[in-house]
Amino acid sequence: MKKIGLLGGSFDPPHKGHLFISLEAKKLLKLDEVWWIVTPQNPLKIVKPATYKERVSNCKNITRNYPINIKEIEKKIGSNYSYKTINYILHHYKNIKFFWLMGADNLISFHKWQKWQKIFSNMSIVIFKRHGYNTSALKSIASTKYNHARIFKSHVNYEDFDKLPSWTIIENKEIKISSTEIRNQRDRLRGKN
Repeated sequence: MKKIGLLGGSFDPPHKGHLFISLEAKKLLKLDEVWWIVTPQNPLKIVKPATYKERVSNCKNITRNYPINIKEIEKKIGSNYSYKTINYILHHYKNIKFFWLMGADNLISFHKWQKWQKIFSNMSIVIFKRHGYNTSALKSIASTKYNHARIFKSHVNYEDFDKLPSWTIIENKEIKISSTEIRNQRDRLRGKN
């Protein structure tokens, strides 16, 4: 069975943390592909992002030399919500095991996502540590609610995710990227530096 990792987000801008998560997941879970799903507008982010076209272009540029595919599924189906995107993917792509990839910072507010429990029920979730967020992530509402479905292994592989719900936190080298670094990169991509 084919195995694909999904990393969703606004990617404003795409950065080394996104690349790290994608490449680490590909290696650890022996994924056939990693898809970046660029959202037209993140419902939890109030700040207006770079245009959708700019963000997709930036994603294509940063992943040019990596085995990552940029997908515009959310724009195609008119969705800003991950659960709708996941539902679409699961109904349109058969005989594929999908993994939802994200940083620990997202687990903290995961309970604010639309129909977040449906995401846990429909797709295995793989969390990557991110400097400064890990303790809060482990105390989060989502982590507490689904603690029974957590895979506690230092080295996971795709066979560990044979049932749903299933999720884990990868014992990766912590991703250190500050908001300032991200803003500076965004400005460089927009040609302001």
